[in-house]
Amino acid sequence: MAHKVDVHVGKCIRQRRWLKGMTQQGLADLVGIKFQQIQKYETGANRVSASRLWDIADALDVQVSFFFEGLKSAEDEAALKDATVPTDLMSDKEAMDLVRSYYAIPENQRRRLFELARVLSDVA
Repeated sequence: MAHKVDVHVGKCIRQRRWLKGMTQQGLADLVGIKFQQIQKYETGANRVSASRLWDIADALDVQVSFFFEGLKSAEDEAALKDATVPTDLMSDKEAMDLVRSYYAIPENQRRRLFELARVLSDVA
């Protein structure tokens, strides 16, 4: 069974890749490996070595520490299960597409859209 840290790092790789609009093949080309290896990293099936994680971070324009942000202890995870927002929201492709699309909107229109969403969520 995959270690929870390997799964977390893999999810962060996938999340950042989606945000950048990059394919697994595109990331693999930048890092110099086959896309199947990226697939294995993203699922946590294979561990990412320190040097490979450095190359992936460089290709995705993030610090290596990005891949470890949000790691929770078992107690923290148990407490979050009672939350109304899913704990793994950012690993959802639809959510990531929404975030990328949101930031592609000009700032003045984006602010109006944000206020509309806020009003609608308060009504619900």
